This record gives sequence, structure tokens and C-alpha cells, in this order.
Amino acid sequence: MGIYPWVKSILVAAAIIAGFSAFFIRVKRLFLLMRSVQGQVPFKLDRILDRIKVFFTDVVGQSNVRRKRMPGLAHTLIFFGFLAVQPHSLELMIRGVFPGFHVGQWMPGIWGAYLFIADILAFVALIGLGYAFYRRVFLKPGYLTDGLDARLILLFTAVIIITFHLINAFLLVPSIGGIFNYSRCFTISKIGYHVFDLKNLSPGAARLGFETVYWIHILTILGFLVYIPGSKHLHLLAAAPNVFLKPLERPKAMIKTDIEDEEAESFGLGKVCELNWKNVLDLYACTECGRCEEQCPADITGKPLSPKRVIHDIKMDLFSQSEAILARQYDTVLPLVREESSVTGDVLWSCTTCRACEDICPVNIQHLDIILEARKYQVLMESNFPPEMQETFTNFENQSNPWGFGSDSRADWARGMDVALMTDKPQADILYYVGCAGSFDDRGKKIARALARVLKKAGVDFAILGQEERCNGDAARRAGNEYLAQMMIAENVQVLNQYRPKKILTTCPHCFNTLKNEYPQFGAQYDVVHHSEFLLELVNQGRLKPSGDGIGKLTFHDSCYLGRWNGIFNAPRELLRAFNNSHNLIELQRSKAKAFCCGAGGARMFMEENLGKRINRERVEEISAAGATHVAAACPFCITMLTDGIRDTNGDIEVQDIAEIIDGATL
Repeated sequence: MGIYPWVKSILVAAAIIAGFSAFFIRVKRLFLLMRSVQGQVPFKLDRILDRIKVFFTDVVGQSNVRRKRMPGLAHTLIFFGFLAVQPHSLELMIRGVFPGFHVGQWMPGIWGAYLFIADILAFVALIGLGYAFYRRVFLKPGYLTDGLDARLILLFTAVIIITFHLINAFLLVPSIGGIFNYSRCFTISKIGYHVFDLKNLSPGAARLGFETVYWIHILTILGFLVYIPGSKHLHLLAAAPNVFLKPLERPKAMIKTDIEDEEAESFGLGKVCELNWKNVLDLYACTECGRCEEQCPADITGKPLSPKRVIHDIKMDLFSQSEAILARQYDTVLPLVREESSVTGDVLWSCTTCRACEDICPVNIQHLDIILEARKYQVLMESNFPPEMQETFTNFENQSNPWGFGSDSRADWARGMDVALMTDKPQADILYYVGCAGSFDDRGKKIARALARVLKKAGVDFAILGQEERCNGDAARRAGNEYLAQMMIAENVQVLNQYRPKKILTTCPHCFNTLKNEYPQFGAQYDVVHHSEFLLELVNQGRLKPSGDGIGKLTFHDSCYLGRWNGIFNAPRELLRAFNNSHNLIELQRSKAKAFCCGAGGARMFMEENLGKRINRERVEEISAAGATHVAAACPFCITMLTDGIRDTNGDIEVQDIAEIIDGATL
């Protein structure tokens, strides 16, 4: 073997140079592609310490991944085991080129401790890989992407880990390991040393075995390195920076479009080249784990939308048109929604914007930025939207409400209740922003009247805008009609800035979310509170006192825009317990952050649901199965959808808003 060390040095060096060069070329292309897209993202790299904390909790600590117990645990074991192997593999590469190199000679204590830990972590990674194989072969969850790519990744990883242990086993042979005392470093690998009876191998056989395993290990790592940028495991490169750069605040406004920009050729997302670099990083970061699909109400009920597939299909579209994008030949890039595209109108319009996909995503992909911007383009540039929305848009434009009722009747719900108008009482402590449902919908008006009575019982100084109020713009914006939404928002902002209210109270989570999180984009930043939190505050102050025995078998349905969008989960529950004689609520199987949508969000309230099972029916069946006789909600849209679902299933569950429950059980 006299010449072999020299040949090995040359071959290892050549393999390393080739592998890392190919990796660099592929990664550079991905980076250039990310920089070549046209979209602009208003991103500011701020709060570095907070982002570092997020990195350690979400990436190193795997907190998001572990929200799904067994798969999360398996991924965590693989993650740490795979990382633990890498310093050892790097040293093996260097030793392959420079045989005299040995970290253990420089820092024997530190290197020995590292090898001891890595040997154990690598073994637990094999346990995680075993579960991953079992899950794909036997459990086969429908939302999990499986195929040759996924299994190759597992195979690559398994080979790297197994050969790591075998190399360590051969290092226990004195003729291979040399003077360094490896026996104190390895626990798991030592088992392989004894099982394969390596101590009785001749020096030549031991060397042959070591070199064989060495080459398998090194070539597998380099092959894996080259394979990663073009595989589903591209997330190994993109996930960490995507998590580091994620929005740090939970509430999130829709992207504001400058509709007065005379130089803009289009609005919204019409082509994949119009993504911004952060969108592209989202595409790269996707692990195709399917957790978003598992939670998506549209996919669960048989709609053509899967958030995972949307991200994957747009990524594939980006790659297929990468040559034109890299060359800045944007005019030749094909539309995102086209005849042969898997991203269709039915896909885009099936989304309820419930945010379950974003909330559950372990790598913080912002699916809705892409879906809502694509809707915006379809409406503003293509006039392509569900036909029933035409009447809704017309009603918004003419009367500033989705049903087309005269805007001069906005305050009719309060007749005979002695509710003041802001024109008469501009210094009121609370501006009650009633919203379209509370002003015009028969069911919503009952909620508005109930809340007004409760506020009066508590002695709250409040007033309403009446005819001056306009639709908040939520439904129009999420339906893609940014122009119409901004028109209504501008009218509201003008009125709000005239009165400059001390606090704005809403019963509708859509009003709450829009006024609180999106109106600051338009120059109106006020203290906005949802009635669930405000009423709880009144109870805590002793201004509202429960009476009666309570309801009993009561459950609470979380509104998406109150819960997932704004993190308000506990206030309505505490409120209901206080007015339900301290009876515990029946928690639904899908509740709080994993609550199931009613189907009304994203302007779906005003669209027909002709594809698959009705979302509200799915939710009502879950409520019925829980044994509840009463269901409380804190959103007029949810109230309507649940009531319709109960009627369609011939159920007898009573649905009430929390304001109605409190109104009927308050001294």
C-alpha cells in the first residue's frame, strides 16, 4: 500500500473540490434566482437579539418541529445526530488529503469528549431514521410527501450515520487508530467492533475494510451535498435563514399595493418572476412535510387547495422558467395561472385565509402573502374571480357593505336603544365600530343590540359612527379587490382621524384585525379592542356580575381572525366560565391554535361553496360529536356559518355570541 496514500490524497482532494464546486455552483444559481425576481419586499433587518433567540429556539431547539410529537421527536434526533457527525466527517476529509492531520493530537480531551457525544447522538439519529422509514412505509399519512426523493434523502442520511459508526469501529483497531485512545470515546461503535470481531482481522484486512467504509462515507456525503440544492431537502440550506428572517410579530397586515403608482405595469402576483426574494426563500425552505395540508380546511373538505402543493408547484414553476428570470427577460415568463398550470382559480379561491398553514409551518413560510397577491392580480388585472363576487363588489362600491343595503340605514339596528352617535358625542370613551354584519345582517344585529345592552349595564360611555361608518375593507382586500378596499379604508380613515377616538371596540374579529393591524398602513393607528377582551376587563373590574346557573354543556368555537391571527384564545374562555357558573367548557378536538375554520374568511362568506364538503358542516359535526348543546362564538360570520351548518345537519345545538350569553346572564 506504499503508493496508495498518495493516490488517496489526490483522489480525496479531487472529490472534495468537485463536490464542493458543484454544490457552490448550484447554490449560487439559487441565490441569483432569488435576487433576480422583480418583487419588492419592505424588509428591515431589525431586533437582531430577538432573531438570534428565535434561531436558537426554533432551529437549534426544534420547537416548531416538535409540535407534532412523534415526527418532531424523530426529526430532532436526526437533526442533532446528523450535525454531530459532521465535524468528524470534515476531519476525515482533511486526513484523506493530509494523512498526518489529526485533531486528537492537538486537543485530545476536547476531541475525545466530542467523539463520545457524537457516537451516541449518531445512534439516536438512526432511531429517528427508523421511525421516518416506518412512517412512510406503514403509517403513510396522506398529507406527507413520499417518493423516491424523500426516500433517497433518508437513505443518504442512514448510510452516512452507519458508515460513521463503522469507521469508528475500525478506528478501535490499533493498526488503524494509531496511538490515539479511541476506546474511551466510543460506546455504540464499540459494539460494532465486537460484533464484527474486528480485533481478529489482519492489518491488511482491517485496512481494506476501513478504506472501503471510508470511501462510502466520504462519497455519500459529497453526493448528498451536490444533491441537496435540487431536492426537497433544499430546506437544509433555506430553513434556518427563513426562520431567522420571519416576521417577529404575530399580527400581520396584508401587503399594501400602491394603486396610484402610474408606472406600475400590473398589481399583485401575475407571474412567478413577480415574487420577492423573501417569497422565493419561502419556496426554498419548504420541507414538504404536509403539516399545512393536514390543517387546511379547504384540503380537508375536498377542495383543490393544498398549501403544500401551492408552494411546491410555484417553486417548480420558478425553476422551469429560471433561464428567462436569470436573464431578466420578464416579458417571456408565463403567467402563474394558465391553462397547463396546477395553480388554478379554484385553488386560489378555495382559501379561507384561516392562517392554519402559516401557524403550523415549522419553517415559517408565509403562504398567504403568495395566495392573496395572486388573487389581487386575478381581480385587478384579469377581472377573473368567482361570478357571485361581482354583485358583492358592486354592493361595496355603491353602499359600502356586501349586501347592498342603503348606507343611510347603518344605525337602524339601534333604534329605541338610546345609542349615541359620534357626531353628538365626539368625546365618548369608546367608539363601538359595529361593522357590516352588526349593522345589516339580521343575526348580526341581534349581537350588536346585545352588546349595546351589556355596555349600558356596565355604565360604559360609548358611541357609534352610524351613517359615517364604512366597511372596514377586509372582505374586499382578501377577495383581491385592493382598489375597492382602499377606497373604503380611505373614507373610514378620514372619519376616524376626525374624531380621534380613545379606544375602538369591535364585535367582529375581521373588523378588529383590519382596524388594528392594517389601518396603520393608511395613517390611522388607534387602540383597538375586541369585545371578548373588553367584556372580560369589565368583569374583572366588577362592572358586570353574572347571574343564573349557567348553560352547562357549552363549547367555544375559535374564530381564525381572533385566535390564530391575533393570539386571543383565553379571554373568551375566561369570560364564558365566569358566566357559566364556573363550569368547565367542553374543548373541541380542534381548538385554539388548531381550531377548525368556519369557512367564512377570505371573503368566502360571500362565495358559493360548490367543491367538496362544506367547511361549516365539518365543523358542526365536530361540535356535535363533542356532546355540546350550546356553542359560543365571538364572530358574527362564525355565528352565521355555524347556524347554517347546524340547520343543514338537522342539529339542535344553539349558537350564541358571547355578548348574547352575557346579556342574558348579567345582573
